[in-house]
Amino acid sequence: MEEVVVIIGAGPAGLASSACLNRLDIPNVILEREDCYASLWRKKAYDRVKLHLAKQFCELPYMPYPPKLPMFVPKNDFISYLDNYASHFGINPRFHCYVESVYYIKNASRWCIVVRNNKLNTIEVYIAKFLVVATGENSEGLIPKVPGLDGFEGMYMHSSQYANGKDFIGKDVLVVGCGNSGMEIAYDLLYWGAHTSIVARSPVHVISKEIVFLGMCFLKYLPCRFVDFIATTLSKIKFGDTSKYGIQRPTEGPFYIKSKTGRSPTIDVGAVQKIKTGEIQVYIQTLCSLYKKKITMDRVYIKN
Repeated sequence: MEEVVVIIGAGPAGLASSACLNRLDIPNVILEREDCYASLWRKKAYDRVKLHLAKQFCELPYMPYPPKLPMFVPKNDFISYLDNYASHFGINPRFHCYVESVYYIKNASRWCIVVRNNKLNTIEVYIAKFLVVATGENSEGLIPKVPGLDGFEGMYMHSSQYANGKDFIGKDVLVVGCGNSGMEIAYDLLYWGAHTSIVARSPVHVISKEIVFLGMCFLKYLPCRFVDFIATTLSKIKFGDTSKYGIQRPTEGPFYIKSKTGRSPTIDVGAVQKIKTGEIQVYIQTLCSLYKKKITMDRVYIKN
């Protein structure tokens, strides 16, 4: 099958790419391995999650959010927004299409995309003049290989399998990682009555949604380093010295790290206060060292 543009991935970026092409009447097709678009949001996002950036920074092209939505859009409202977006721009991805390989044919100036259709159990080949890869930065969950994990008597899972903590009331839960998902899941578990601990290995900036919003606005007019100074100063005023509670700050600023490495700062939803009061315990160690100390947990959630 020959197409002008093939887009791999039907997440928000893939949908936005298709919408822009459709407005210009440029033929395109989206190949999606799941049975729906925005599968990470529909199937692998926990109930509590909201957009961590203000909605004006998360709009897809040519369609603003409805004015009634809050500044930080909840999961279900964001999915409804994507539904309306796909319908408005006539986007119809081809589902169950797992891309096995891609290569460029120089003498024909075309891309060759080999696809396995998991629904029809067939192999399909697409030829395209242009290729857009929109598979996202969080498409694959990774559970690190930890000595002894196979013999762990409880249950462990990746954060993408976590929905809420209502089944873990009174249980001991260890969350590995203090990024956005790790901290928010820890807070949610505490809300549901779990005894929650966090392993914090790498330094991370913890800032509020309001500070992020302010920083995003300032970045339009000020150098990144200056914005980082403002954001870090405000964060220290709001949260104090988080290193006393086990959360070390990187030496570089949050927006600089994001631009250079893609690693986002941790946007606090209430977990820091619970850490400061001792309701959430923090271990500054790797999971391996915790295992050697035989810290027993009923449940382990892996975030990496």
